[in-house]
Amino acid sequence: MRYRLVIFDWDGTLMDSVARIVDCMQAAARDAGWGHLAPAAVRDIIGLGLPEAIATLCPGIDPDRAELLRSRYAWHFVEGNDTPMRFFPEVEAGIAALRGQADQRLAVATGKSRRGLDRVFCESGSGRWFHASRTADETRSKPHPQMLEELLAELAVPVEEAVMVGDTAYDLEMARAIGMDRVAVTWGVHAPARLADSRPAFTAEAVPHLFDWLQGK
Repeated sequence: MRYRLVIFDWDGTLMDSVARIVDCMQAAARDAGWGHLAPAAVRDIIGLGLPEAIATLCPGIDPDRAELLRSRYAWHFVEGNDTPMRFFPEVEAGIAALRGQADQRLAVATGKSRRGLDRVFCESGSGRWFHASRTADETRSKPHPQMLEELLAELAVPVEEAVMVGDTAYDLEMARAIGMDRVAVTWGVHAPARLADSRPAFTAEAVPHLFDWLQGK
C-alpha cells in the first residue's frame, strides 16, 4: 500500500461516462438556444462543477439562459439520454483489491453534484466502496483544492499519506496546490502531454497498471 488514502475522480477515471456527458451538454445547449457545442470543447470541461463548466463553454451567457441550460442538462442526463455508463474494465476488481488492504481508505472527489453522485452510487452499488466523498456543489469546484482539504480532515489523514487519481489537469492541479501526490490516467479526457504538465508521480495507461502501482507492486 503506497498511500493510506486514495482519492478518485469519477467521470473518465472510474466510470466511462464521457459520451453521455457530451451528448447531454450538446442537447442542453440546443434546448437553451445557445447553439452547437463542439465535442472536444465539452470533453475539455469534464471535471468542473456544472456552473463553472457552463461559464467556460458559453462565455458571456446570461444567468437565466445559464440556468435553463443547467436544468436541461440535468434532465437529459437523468431522463432523456440512455447512452450506457459503465465502470472501465477491471475497475471493480481493482477497487476490491485495494479494499482488501488493512487500513486502506478510499474517497471520491468529483465535479458531479451530490444528487448525481448519490444516484450513481445507488444505481451501481458502489457507494459502499468509499469512506467519504465530495462533490462540486457542496464545496468549491476543481481545480480549487478545498474538496481535498475537506476529505483529509474528515478522514484524519495527512496530505503526505494521500494521493489523487484523475484523468484531467483539474484533478491533478487541485492536488498539486496542496502538495498532494497525484496519479494521471490516460483513458479519460485530457491528453497525456497536458497531464504531464502537472508532474504526476505516476501515469497509468491501463486500469490494471493503476491498481498494481497503488498496491505497491
